[in-house]
Amino acid sequence: MVVEAMQIQSYHHQQQQQTPTNPMDIAMDYSKIGRTIKSALMKAQTESRVIVGLSAAIKVLSKATEGSLFCLMAVPQAGDSATHMHEVLLEAFCYENDIYVIKVDCPIKLSRILGKTNVESCCLVQKTWTGDQTEETLNKPESLLVDFCEAHWDASENPVIQLPNV
Repeated sequence: MVVEAMQIQSYHHQQQQQTPTNPMDIAMDYSKIGRTIKSALMKAQTESRVIVGLSAAIKVLSKATEGSLFCLMAVPQAGDSATHMHEVLLEAFCYENDIYVIKVDCPIKLSRILGKTNVESCCLVQKTWTGDQTEETLNKPESLLVDFCEAHWDASENPVIQLPNV
């Protein structure tokens, strides 16, 4: 547990050194959104609607885009240019197909929320459909996240949401 806490602290320290601070992000409190993301992920996971991992997400999206609601992506680690290129392409693909992209602060915390032992940098949350498969339904956390994403849809850069520690 102590080692993981040190890894998270080290990861955040690296990101602070590389990422310029956006004054808008400082003024806004995204901690509630971080907890909402956790709630939405946990609910979706109990319903088997979460696709975990970059390769798995790309594979699912290459077959059918209409079933995906959110793509959560952790801020990439420095020096991993191949993964970074995949993530940039995945992000662009999601925007092209009207899939909400939510950037989160740490792949370690994302993996913990998802109950994974290996570190994953992204996941997809699939939509829930009505019984006749004609209309999508949203639970409360998903509805809040859609509102958040809509508010930031046209922003030149999405805010990075700090996930709660698990």
